Amino acid sequence: MLRQIIARAFWTVSRWRLSSEPAPDRPSVLIGAPHTSNWDFVLMLGIAWRLGIDVRWLGKSSLFSGWRGPLMRRLGGIPVDRADPSRVVADVVARIRDGEVFGLVVTPDGTRGSNAYWKSGFYRIAREAQMPVTLGFVDRTTMTTGLGPTFELTGDVGADMDRIREFYADQSGLRPALRCEPRLREEDATDSSS
Repeated sequence: MLRQIIARAFWTVSRWRLSSEPAPDRPSVLIGAPHTSNWDFVLMLGIAWRLGIDVRWLGKSSLFSGWRGPLMRRLGGIPVDRADPSRVVADVVARIRDGEVFGLVVTPDGTRGSNAYWKSGFYRIAREAQMPVTLGFVDRTTMTTGLGPTFELTGDVGADMDRIREFYADQSGLRPALRCEPRLREEDATDSSS
């Protein structure tokens, strides 16, 4: 209740406008893109709290050290050991299979820098846990943010990513120069083997 009151107040005074499709009605991987600023975190919490979504998010383990650890965990954070990123998928899938219910926020375009590829963990988690994907967005050109469509991944990486690219084609992020085109390394591997 308190989170929804805070979120209402935030959206009342914010220059950003919440423009969202309905929240998913079951556990979902919530993609946060384009991820170009630390302010995306504030917007993500505002969206989740306003729509009543219990979220978890992945963050580098250094965010969870010292006094920040309990706060970050309370806000839904799951620490990621960058020395062993492959363990993240198995850990998240295990949480879901153990009955934990949440929307998992993932920023596949990485750490607010200009990268050549998105990280594929969101795709592997969604497929292994049989969770749909919800496309969250930030668009500075219209000053809107929110959730787009929710859909099931088919396992055809190229076709699924084409659908994701189509949605994000006109989303700029807070800092458009840092935007990363939605593309997975696996797509190039598939293209070159054809």
